Amino acid sequence: MLGGHGGNIYEMARRLGCVPSEIIDMSSNTNPLGPPSGLVDFLKKNIDVVTDLPEVDSKEITRFFADCFALDPDRVLSGNGTTQFIYSIPRVLEIKKAVVLGPTYADYADACRMHSVHPVLVLAEASDDFRPDINRLTNNIKDKDSVFICNPNNPTGSLIPKDELERLCRSHPDTNFIVDESYLSFVNHGEKESLINTGLSNVIVLISISKIFKIPGLRIGFVISVAETIKKLRRCLLPWSVNSLAQAAGRYLAAQRTEIGSFVQRTQLFFENQRNEFYEKFEHLPEIRLFPSTTSFVLIKLPPILSADRVCNQLAREKILIRNCTNFYGLSDQFIRISLKSREKNRMLAEKLLAILQMPTTRSQRLEKPAVSS
Repeated sequence: MLGGHGGNIYEMARRLGCVPSEIIDMSSNTNPLGPPSGLVDFLKKNIDVVTDLPEVDSKEITRFFADCFALDPDRVLSGNGTTQFIYSIPRVLEIKKAVVLGPTYADYADACRMHSVHPVLVLAEASDDFRPDINRLTNNIKDKDSVFICNPNNPTGSLIPKDELERLCRSHPDTNFIVDESYLSFVNHGEKESLINTGLSNVIVLISISKIFKIPGLRIGFVISVAETIKKLRRCLLPWSVNSLAQAAGRYLAAQRTEIGSFVQRTQLFFENQRNEFYEKFEHLPEIRLFPSTTSFVLIKLPPILSADRVCNQLAREKILIRNCTNFYGLSDQFIRISLKSREKNRMLAEKLLAILQMPTTRSQRLEKPAVSS
């Protein structure tokens, strides 16, 4: 398992000697507008559901999810977040040779290695704004049985358009494409870019509702594919994978379909505006590079005189947590990721980053031992 996921406010709080609630977490990709109105109150009123076993196979929330997207329920499976499916897919599909499109979330490669598969990583380049090179990817697929793609990608924020990605999947019918759409809900009109309705037998789509609705502690994720693949995954699914409170949250969200649709649209517009405003703060500084993003986070390359460790530590002293991207394969110690939050916090962070950029930097400062790991 990768050490250094985003959102580790507990580790930072221990190191700083404070409580986790004092940390301003701009490392985890959750929605600052969430949870949706009424959800927390609903969960408080229904907390007693934890005294009973949850529905063993989560069929009710699976059916609700399928109805929302006009899908056959036999094509959908719910679980304890998308992570559960990421780690079970290599075993269920009996993957032998895999490709991971990167730089990206480490769990795809980690899941393969857990099952003795050592994937080939096809990396997008900073010189291309981390836009994936489909021709390079195609050349690496020829003898592989599976491809993992995060779309939009974490941590780069790049998005492969649906037509382009679907064309790739159709042109390799004997290759499984595992497409993680967990951040697509943050993209303006992102629903138009989803592969969930293609019906292709070689496509498996992962969707998390934990991030968009800001309930990551409840762990709710779905996998969508053809019925035969879902049947294979279901056979390997542990009973009671989704806890009682998470199932209650799923039922609540499904019952508020109109309100939830409006909530998602507000979220998409909010992030589009906040990205534009955040980028504008750095337009006059060519030495720092903010890569184009379609979603809720921004990948930043620091100038050569700064390291990710130094910037993260400087912000940590002010109880601000951002994502150090040093441990993303294909990136380096010059990359950080900012998860946008409220307008006030985004402006505050931009000002502090600008201040760090203008600080004098010596070689000894650049090489200082990090005080906080993020």
